[in-house]
Amino acid sequence: MKKILIIDDDRLFLKFLADYVCEHYPALKILVCDNPIQGLASIDADLDLLLLDLEMPDLDGTKLLAYATEKGLDKSRIIILSGHDADYLHKRFPLGQCLAVLNKHEARQKAVLDMVFGALQKKDAQETKRVKKEILATKTQRH
Repeated sequence: MKKILIIDDDRLFLKFLADYVCEHYPALKILVCDNPIQGLASIDADLDLLLLDLEMPDLDGTKLLAYATEKGLDKSRIIILSGHDADYLHKRFPLGQCLAVLNKHEARQKAVLDMVFGALQKKDAQETKRVKKEILATKTQRH
């Protein structure tokens, strides 16, 4: 099961996004945190995807992005969410600093998240199928 951590201080948005993913992508495990400082403990290199709100009190998404990469999480597994427009976000986070920067209030940006969630769910299904084949092959070899 692929593991996604979402850190966002907007509890309403956090609940909406977590509920949406659980409903439409049931093979994905969702962890949520509305406090960026508490979220630090859940960040590790084993995450399949990290979604970070850019604007949060005490510890913003930029600092969390740096912390996550220091902990060994690949930048291509991190998405920055914000209420700012795409031009601002792309200037603040040049290509290669993370997988994507998205305005969390624009409907078109939801399509990007759907592509990412769909790809993770498909990858999980492929890995599950491969593991089942390996187990079956091992059982067959024993007999």
